[in-house]
Amino acid sequence: MNTNHTLQESDSPTDDTPPINHTSVNAGFLLLALGVISGFSYLFAVKGLVTPGNAVKTARDISAHEGLFRFGCLGLFFAAVLDVIVAWVLFRFFAPVNRALSLAAAWSRTAYAAIFAVAIKQLTSVPDLLSAHGRGAVTNQIRNEAMNRIHAFNDIWSVGLIVFGLYLLVLARLAHRSGFVPKFVSVLLGIAGFGYLFDSFTALVVRVSDTPLSSVSALGEVVFALWLVIRGRRIARHS
Repeated sequence: MNTNHTLQESDSPTDDTPPINHTSVNAGFLLLALGVISGFSYLFAVKGLVTPGNAVKTARDISAHEGLFRFGCLGLFFAAVLDVIVAWVLFRFFAPVNRALSLAAAWSRTAYAAIFAVAIKQLTSVPDLLSAHGRGAVTNQIRNEAMNRIHAFNDIWSVGLIVFGLYLLVLARLAHRSGFVPKFVSVLLGIAGFGYLFDSFTALVVRVSDTPLSSVSALGEVVFALWLVIRGRRIARHS
């Protein structure tokens, strides 16, 4: 008896189509939701209140919009939880391609989420630090400590993004070997992985938060998510 399984696109899914179709759609929607939540939480609610090199303005803006900053931190924690869920949904999706490699990918994204959560913890202490003695009693020492914790968040997150970059390279390998994910999608995932590695090492060494590869890295994930939602549902597995 032939126990090999192949995956291919199906133009007319039937009732016995395996749940891998639904897995792909779920993964795609989760990735898109993750992008929206993390994008708003970080770019607007957190980063939008931080002025690099200006501890006084940063402390003033965070104190004036404390609720927004705390909401951003909560959103980032939720994003970390979604990362873990996405890791194991995609494990189920790619397990038929290579179970061991898919398992390694899932655990690496889970490890990234754990590092990300540790980084976010640095941010959650900033509003408490600034409000501990009242707005009028915030000294330069407290403002500088707040900035140090924000820098600690960036540094720890950059370490996590190195892990995430390696994860994307493994995911790109799985996508390439699958036979059903378009080659250009796997290439974009690989480019995204190298982009995160480059960005993260640059952030740690040169202290640059944004590089030309930042947008390219995000593009690879978005394209993959859209493909999962739009085309992934047409994948069927046949014995």
